[in-house]
Amino acid sequence: MFEVATQWLANARGVMAKIEETQQENIVKAATVMADAIEKGKWVHTFGCGHATIPIQEMYPRIGGFVGFHPICELPLTFFTQIVGDLGVHQFVFLERVEGYGVQIMKGYNFDPEDVMWIFSHTGINNVNIDIALEAKKRGMKVIAYGSAEQAKGKTTRHSCGKTIFDIADLVVDSCAPAGDASVPLKFNQDPVGPVSTMAFITCVWMTVCTVAEILDSRGVKLYIHPSHNVPGDTTAPERLAACLAEYKRRVAGV
Repeated sequence: MFEVATQWLANARGVMAKIEETQQENIVKAATVMADAIEKGKWVHTFGCGHATIPIQEMYPRIGGFVGFHPICELPLTFFTQIVGDLGVHQFVFLERVEGYGVQIMKGYNFDPEDVMWIFSHTGINNVNIDIALEAKKRGMKVIAYGSAEQAKGKTTRHSCGKTIFDIADLVVDSCAPAGDASVPLKFNQDPVGPVSTMAFITCVWMTVCTVAEILDSRGVKLYIHPSHNVPGDTTAPERLAACLAEYKRRVAGV
């Protein structure tokens, strides 16, 4: 009884262990590039589609997160919890494969060549993510891609450039999630349950962001870290949070 739940837990732990065993060097390289940008007052822009927006929303704004990460969450590619009807799953699946959509998204923001573009994509083959990566490189930014890179080898991209996001990126961190994502088979159903890519992404996010923080802290850089505003007796938390938001606003304004 409940073997499927136990198997999912083992699979999730296995993915996290593999990230620890195989990706720490790549995470440090990525974190160093991000730290260099943030120290200069530049941005680490973050982008993903569908459930790959979850790591973006998890890292900032978030208790324990800090100013320097700029989430780009395109609503039709992010919010599809209505399932059907307006902003439903059918539209999402179509839109993430539309070549050129990412080009239009990029027009809505200002970028600096010393910024970094951090993209999350499990498969690396869908057009919007590839558009974003290509446009970021055109603007001189370094592109960092997190996803199931090893599993994506040999996959055919949907983009006319002929490349996956992992081919385009300057640095890649493998999320170590299986290609099909769902990881636990059932006895009497064709499709497995229990996806692990979100757990993998969140693991990679906090290993990376914590490393960025460690690098910047070792350099003596002031970090605007979001405090918990739910700890009894911490009377200065609202003031510290206000300082974080003021710094974010200052940076967004390009001051």
